[in-house]
Amino acid sequence: MKKIYTYVMIVLFLIPTIVLAYSNHILVGGQNIGINIQNNGILIVGFYKVNGKSVKSNPSLQIGDAILKVEEQEVNSIEELTKWIEQKMDNATIKLTILRNGKEMTSTLTLIEEDHIFKTGLYVKDSLTGIGTLTYIDPESKIYGALGHEIIEANTNSKVEVKTGKIFDSSVTSIHKSSDGTPGEKKATFNPSIVFGTITKNTEYGLFGKYTANLPETAMYEVAKKEEAQVGEAKILTVLKGNEIKEYTIQITKINEYNKIKNITFEITDEELLEKTGGVIQGMSGSPIIQNNKIIGAVTHVVVDNVKTGYGIFITTMLEEGEKE
Repeated sequence: MKKIYTYVMIVLFLIPTIVLAYSNHILVGGQNIGINIQNNGILIVGFYKVNGKSVKSNPSLQIGDAILKVEEQEVNSIEELTKWIEQKMDNATIKLTILRNGKEMTSTLTLIEEDHIFKTGLYVKDSLTGIGTLTYIDPESKIYGALGHEIIEANTNSKVEVKTGKIFDSSVTSIHKSSDGTPGEKKATFNPSIVFGTITKNTEYGLFGKYTANLPETAMYEVAKKEEAQVGEAKILTVLKGNEIKEYTIQITKINEYNKIKNITFEITDEELLEKTGGVIQGMSGSPIIQNNKIIGAVTHVVVDNVKTGYGIFITTMLEEGEKE
């Protein structure tokens, strides 16, 4: 028995300790940001008929597929795809390499002639632009996190795969208020010449990349552990006009450590915020949640049937995801 006990103790001591790379204190965001992502490939978002014919009947092409190559040559933009089509006027069929659900496969596309012009019958998109809220910046690594959830392309309902991207200056101009059953949204202008950072990945836990501009003069907060988040009063930081970050009170009603992203359930109690927004609105995703002078998470979703209520993700989940290669 003594030998067995000694062996067990040795095994226990050999178990490696997990060391978290992110900082214990981080710069807390709340800023409105513009987002531009160049897709990994040219995304098929729909089909149209040419001379009464449609490629929709082609089973090897589907909405949500990303065109990576034409005739074994990489294409990164609609302009490049168009040039290939123009070169194939003597041959109405082109070979495509597409990405579907993370797997590459080949397909052929028969071009259709209309008014002496060959057309694809495809609606395509090569980039996406929108707004969101910056959650944090790690002052040591310069890694930032935003949104707290993945970006979905609306036409295909599929996750946007990042080839390149950037976050940049954006200013809130107006608010379309939420009402039960109809979430509202922030309206904003873009200034893409003022770049804040790169986008390296779009995941279910948020948007991540490197912050390349000078670090903003925002408050630094201690990172709360998951178990420190509790039911009770908290606040969120967000922008409703221009670039002014303001604090608004919320009431956390439930903590769920076992859900991947909907860890914090909260209700907006701030009268000013309710007056201006009606509840949680689109563009608020990523707004930091502060409790007991620590950052505990970020706003992620609205409860559509009760827009005063929303969900948040633990900040540690975002920080861990941001550190992954």
